[in-house]
Amino acid sequence: MSAILIRFLPYIAALLIGAASAWMWQANSYEAIIATNEASHQADLTRIANAGAAQARQALEKQQAAEQALATLDQKAQKEKSDALAQNEKLRSDVASGARRLRIAGSCRASGGDLPGTASTTSLGNAGTVELSPAAGSTVLATRAGIIADQAALKALQAYVTNVCLLGNGVR
Repeated sequence: MSAILIRFLPYIAALLIGAASAWMWQANSYEAIIATNEASHQADLTRIANAGAAQARQALEKQQAAEQALATLDQKAQKEKSDALAQNEKLRSDVASGARRLRIAGSCRASGGDLPGTASTTSLGNAGTVELSPAAGSTVLATRAGIIADQAALKALQAYVTNVCLLGNGVR
């Protein structure tokens, strides 16, 4: 039996050496594939991170532009409102002090059903002007101040929607 073993020993050694070589070659091949995949995966992660950072930068720039546009609009609207209210307040104080008088010009037209016994084409003519008392004039100007404030708020809201909301979303 030992003669048979000695006879096949070179073949067994060659077989073992070949198997070990094949195993080492395959292990190196798998390591190379894994290293390539890890490098590709890392490159993908880097690309994704860079794209996310670019999107975040763009979003921040859009937000800052919208905030700047809003601040500009707000400043302009506030100035227009305060100027109009200051003018109204000056008129109000002039009426209260008697430096100015508030008059309302008007005319009256009679129509067929409004006044009894008048024809539909009859006119009462120009009524001229009606002068209000300082208290009534102050009330009218206070009402005007409210209208000015409401119109300024509405104008500012329209400018905000047009210049900030719609432009921020790319709508023109």
